[in-house]
Amino acid sequence: MLPTPPQPFRLTPIAATLIGCLSACAGFTVHADQAASGTLTLDPTAVSADAPPQNALPSVYSGGQVARGGELGVLGSQDIMDVPFTMSSYTSQLIEDQQAENLGDVLLNDASVRQSFGYGNASQIFVIRGLPLSTDDISYNGLYGVLPRQVISADNLERVEVFKGPNAFINGVTPTGSGVGGGINLQPKRALDTPTRRFTTDISSDGRIGEHLDLGQRFGTDNQFGLRMNLAQREGDTAIDDENQRTKLFALGLDYRGDRLRVSTDFGYQKQRINGNRNVVYAGAKLTDIPHAPDADHNYSQKWTSTELEDTFGMARAEYDLNDHWTAYAAAGAKHTREVGNYSTPTLVNSAGATTASNMFVAHDEDNRSAMAGLRGKFQTGPVSHQVNLGLSGIWTQQRSAYDLSATFNNNLYDTVDVPKPAPGKYVGGDINDPGIVGKTINRSVALSDTVGFVDDRILVTYGLRKQTLKVDGWNYKGTRSAAYDESITTPVYGIVLKPWDNVSLYANRIEGLAQGPTAPASAGGSPVANAGEVFAPARSKQVEAGIKYDHGTFGASLGVYRIEKPSDGYTNADNVYVRQGTQRNRGVEMNIYGEPIDGLRLLAGATVMDTELRDTKNGANDGNRAIGVPKFQYNLGADWDVPGLQGVALNARMLRTGGQYVNEANTLSIPAWNRFDLGARYSFEVEQRAITLRANLENVANTNYWASANGGYLSQGEPRSLKVSATVDF
Repeated sequence: MLPTPPQPFRLTPIAATLIGCLSACAGFTVHADQAASGTLTLDPTAVSADAPPQNALPSVYSGGQVARGGELGVLGSQDIMDVPFTMSSYTSQLIEDQQAENLGDVLLNDASVRQSFGYGNASQIFVIRGLPLSTDDISYNGLYGVLPRQVISADNLERVEVFKGPNAFINGVTPTGSGVGGGINLQPKRALDTPTRRFTTDISSDGRIGEHLDLGQRFGTDNQFGLRMNLAQREGDTAIDDENQRTKLFALGLDYRGDRLRVSTDFGYQKQRINGNRNVVYAGAKLTDIPHAPDADHNYSQKWTSTELEDTFGMARAEYDLNDHWTAYAAAGAKHTREVGNYSTPTLVNSAGATTASNMFVAHDEDNRSAMAGLRGKFQTGPVSHQVNLGLSGIWTQQRSAYDLSATFNNNLYDTVDVPKPAPGKYVGGDINDPGIVGKTINRSVALSDTVGFVDDRILVTYGLRKQTLKVDGWNYKGTRSAAYDESITTPVYGIVLKPWDNVSLYANRIEGLAQGPTAPASAGGSPVANAGEVFAPARSKQVEAGIKYDHGTFGASLGVYRIEKPSDGYTNADNVYVRQGTQRNRGVEMNIYGEPIDGLRLLAGATVMDTELRDTKNGANDGNRAIGVPKFQYNLGADWDVPGLQGVALNARMLRTGGQYVNEANTLSIPAWNRFDLGARYSFEVEQRAITLRANLENVANTNYWASANGGYLSQGEPRSLKVSATVDF
């Protein structure tokens, strides 16, 4: 008697996917009956699948400034042409050639990103698609909560990866809830197969001197072990009058790459001090007009102001190939931050430039722990491919703070005079010598996704879910609990990529952002709130996006349109009930070109046009108005050109143009559009077989005075003209 042939049976698509995962792990092949959807036949044979994902970074376009992909959270390292999202990935070569000192210098190259300072401090805020991202919410090798606070050095970075749009599914909710418009992931430098021995010294036009030592080496059979160390320091006056800065960085990266196991560890220490730091300008309640920006190098702060930031951080990551098709990974990290600041931020009283200010002394400590783990694999169900990802993540944070605020004093934005440091003690919060706990956060999540490929992966459909739990506790400066938030929510993702030709991808996505929802206050306007203490569900932002990407090989381009809807915090209505109503809607068109379209000419150019609208505002007073700090347009045009006939000589130029912005929701206060031009040159040559590169970059060539941003409803001024010169030698 002949054996009975395997009998097909029907499954739902989700069940077929799960069985496919299990069968691939066990070494079975899963075949799909093409005549009937969901009909499967199982045979105990080897799985047909590609090699597992590796931790090698995606390759770069010609010219070396931009990479072809990057880390996309739970989806792992991806080629930009294969995913239904938009991202940019800037390389260490770009960082070196532009003499970028911090993360903000690198992101000046992105037309979707603009920058401001934090609320009264030196923190860099990145506004992506019109919505802010704080440095607290930037990931490091895929892990949140382990990077330095406020200002991040670029000296130890291999890649700066910018994800455009909400990303609650991709990376999980951020520690502080910012980043609805996009996210940033930083990749540390790793030892290369060829040794790295590089020393750079630099000096600015105002005498700020720096040194940077970059050492890398691989060891062992087949170079399994790697070590990369970066030491950097800079100290001296900045281009702003009476402001000086001192920065120190130590970063050490160790890694092991075996046949199946890959392990990396990163340890870092960063300390920054800024004396006489010029930060932002607040808009007073009675202000009827925003005055023009002062001279670009004028300092309207006080000489006794300062900020000192000290961060110690580290993380470890491991990947293990369970077989040829499945990889397990895990990572964990921690950080300790110490901030001590003497801040004095002026508030504009009138359009003539009159200001008031005070001295606030702040002591702030942070301790973060973060971890993630997951499983990635590929398998086939007949002609259909699957890329399955399962991920777990969690972050635990604790903040300690205290402050001492002085009485106010008068001054002027344009004719600022030195004022003796005011006596402390007007308002005190906590113990400056022993700050108490003011906040704790625990965010946990689990994510599952599948990317299904049809027609030899010319059609890729991504779908997934992430279940997230947000637990946030707060205490006032007297040690009394002031907030207790514990909510869960599920965020989905849907996306599709169509590849009609090998070098063209059409894409569309729907993805969400997530932040802690509001809690009704105890009082508003002097009256008790009827639903005081009511906790609202996490605030869910939604994006839909579609576009086209083109990869010519030496260069790439993209064009996309998007709409983001972000809920407002809410307000107290006429019945003294706190309601969560109101929406900010940002719509935009983005176009970018990058790479080397002509041999010897590298381009980094882009344009973003945005329309923003407020809806369901209190009593409809601001319905239809533009949102605060969102320009109508943002243009970048950057070029880097090898001069013909002059071996090793290159010239570069960059133009930034940004539209006007409103400072308040009523749209009665605004700042004008601005332009900035940068120029640079470099010369590379060899002396006794040692590579040497000389660089010079002149930023804000015209020394233009401009308000760069109105993000947050306050003013951040653009940087003055500054010349930076450096020499790099490989030894």
